[in-house]
Amino acid sequence: MKPTKTKHQLRQELNQQLDAFLRSGGSINEVQRGLSGRVDNQPLKEVFPPRSEPEPRTLVNEIVAAIEARRKPKPPLTAKGQGHGQRRREPRKKLIMDDFGQPLRWEWRDD
Repeated sequence: MKPTKTKHQLRQELNQQLDAFLRSGGSINEVQRGLSGRVDNQPLKEVFPPRSEPEPRTLVNEIVAAIEARRKPKPPLTAKGQGHGQRRREPRKKLIMDDFGQPLRWEWRDD
């Protein structure tokens, strides 16, 4: 990555180029302050002419209502998403052990 030049370095480089131009026979013409390079110093033409009347608006209320009516209704909430913090319990698989802690079987429980 090239190092960027500082303002001081740029100013020195510009002054060297200007001195070289003047030494080689170039000349600088002074221009009056506020003088423009445009012919007759006329202002720029307007690109977009001003409108006399605003364009009438097209109402789309009926169109929006028809689009909304065609939308599919949202599906009902699942058991996990119903209510505020309330869940319908789903059956769970629970390991049943004997008196000595040995696994006997799996059972489905609703609690």
